[in-house]
Amino acid sequence: MDTIVIVGGGAGGLELATRLGDTLGKAKRARVLLVDRSPGHFWKPLLHTVASGKCDPQVTQIEFSAQAAEHAFEFVQGEVMSIDRASRSVELAPRCVDGLELQPRRRLAYDKLVLALGSVTNFFNVPGAAENVLTLDNVGEAETFRKRFVAACIRAGEHKAGGDPALGQVSVVIVGGGATGVELAAELSHAARSLAEYKVHALDPLQDVHISVIERGQYLLPHLHPQLSERAARHLRSLGIRVLTGTAVASVTPRAVIDVAGREHPADLMLWAAGVEAPALCASLGLAVNRLRQIVVDATLQAGGDASVYAFGDCASFTCPHKGTAAPPRAQVAHQQAMFLADLLARRDTPRKPDFRYRDYGSLVSLGPLAAVGVLTGAVSGKSLHVGGAAARLLYRLMYQKHMLALHGMARMAALSLVDWLRGKLVPPVKLH
Repeated sequence: MDTIVIVGGGAGGLELATRLGDTLGKAKRARVLLVDRSPGHFWKPLLHTVASGKCDPQVTQIEFSAQAAEHAFEFVQGEVMSIDRASRSVELAPRCVDGLELQPRRRLAYDKLVLALGSVTNFFNVPGAAENVLTLDNVGEAETFRKRFVAACIRAGEHKAGGDPALGQVSVVIVGGGATGVELAAELSHAARSLAEYKVHALDPLQDVHISVIERGQYLLPHLHPQLSERAARHLRSLGIRVLTGTAVASVTPRAVIDVAGREHPADLMLWAAGVEAPALCASLGLAVNRLRQIVVDATLQAGGDASVYAFGDCASFTCPHKGTAAPPRAQVAHQQAMFLADLLARRDTPRKPDFRYRDYGSLVSLGPLAAVGVLTGAVSGKSLHVGGAAARLLYRLMYQKHMLALHGMARMAALSLVDWLRGKLVPPVKLH
């Protein structure tokens, strides 16, 4: 019986493990192992809601062990130190909690290895960026940002109440005007209002909380049509958010972002959302990688030069044959590739492996609790439709429901959606501490 090891429990990795567990695992045709350093899964496109306090990850994350028990795969918690392709083994670092070693260094043997390592922040070698800014690569980082934002608001409120208006303000600078930066800026604006309503801080959210988005390109959301980008910029400005396009960052200090024109943008909190790259592990495997350290894969998502290794999602570089361009680092790409690999690896006889084809169904970006913009692309016609307002917001929410459907099935997805809706009616709109 073959052993399939999947490294990375993000949107694609967990879905692949679930599908393979339901097919190969339950039929005892293969042993399916999912490896991740965290105990639970949180959908990465919603990390901005954790950073703003809108979402409590302890309530919404999926426990890997529970998912594994229900879908006939095994979960192994651990940090991957190295991968030995010659011996077909994955080495895990010792697992420690509060300085206590729970498990020693371990090795997992595999017959097939699937890398779903996701991505990490790309600082583009900007001096001071890695040392001075916060990022949103995982739940822990999002929680750190949220706590610092709330603390900064409380401290500034105390200074304002003490008659020191110069210190009675909070400045947040977000570098990067893509989906993450725009969505976080909008949610933070609403979070500041909610915290004021619950008297968590004594600031005027419009006059005392300053949020800026710095984007080096001509438009926000460069992957969308300029018309939609302008619409998003107008909405952010209506919330009091400063939008600076055509502004490249030259360096970052502990208290400010400095652009190429020499202008300083002082900040109490700085967050980098300007790009991603594959984790450093990808470049250590002796496989072909691109300039972003993504593993180059063929039409079957197989890494070149090793028939036992596959890679997909943000850590892989797949070139769409009909377009000649790389598939973007989006959740829908990982979802489609997970479905493809689940079918490919479950086949008994594969005289000729099928080719993966990516279909772009469009993109949606949240602009806060009540607004969204985006574009929908027809699967057959290929025509694009711009959407906004309430319709776009509803479609945006359905993206997460689709992810939950893939992991849990219709009945549980519907039940969880009902629970989330009820919880939203009973608790404050943001975490208050």
